[in-house]
Amino acid sequence: MSARRPVMVVIGSGGSLAPEIADMARDLGRVAVEAGFRIVTGGLGGVMAAASEGARSAERYTEGSVLGVLPSYDRTTANPWVDVVIPSGLQLGRNTLVVAMAGVVVAVGGGAGTLSEIALAWQLQRPVIGLVESGGWATELGGRTLDNRHDEPIATARSAAEAVALASSMLSGGRREAGDIGSGWRKPR
Repeated sequence: MSARRPVMVVIGSGGSLAPEIADMARDLGRVAVEAGFRIVTGGLGGVMAAASEGARSAERYTEGSVLGVLPSYDRTTANPWVDVVIPSGLQLGRNTLVVAMAGVVVAVGGGAGTLSEIALAWQLQRPVIGLVESGGWATELGGRTLDNRHDEPIATARSAAEAVALASSMLSGGRREAGDIGSGWRKPR
C-alpha cells in the first residue's frame, strides 16, 4: 500500500482576477502537483479555476490530482479542470469541509469567503500560508496570529515555488489533529 499524497488546499477570490493573480494561482497549482501534492479547491472560478488549471498542466499530473468541493449539488458548476467533483450541497458550510481536507492551506488574495476559510484552518490547526504578493486576506493576515490558539503566525511566501517549498517543510514533521474545537476549546499543552 502506498502512502497518501499530501493535500494542499488553495483558497482565494472566486470572481474575475487580475492577470498577474491568475498567473500566480496557476503557477501554484502546477508547482504543487510537481512537488507531489493533490490540490483541493472550492471547485468554482477565479483562484479555484486558475489553481486547478495549473495543476492539470503539471508534468506529474495524474487523474485525481484536482478535487473541487462545490457549495451546491450541481456538478455542472465545477470548473473544467476539476477531476473529482464533490457536490456538497453545504453552501457556505462547504468551507469547513474544504479546510478539513487540508494538510496545508495556501491563500491567494481573497475576500470574505477566504477569510472564513483562513479562520477555520486556524481553528483546525491546519498550517496556513499567505501568498503576500496577491493582495486581499493573504496579504493582510500573512505574518499575523489570529488569537492565542497558536504561537506561530500565518506563514508568508512571495511566490508559488516558495509556498510549495514551505508547505512541504511544514508537513514533513507530521501534524496534530485539532481535537475539540467546540465551546469547550482547550489550548493544547
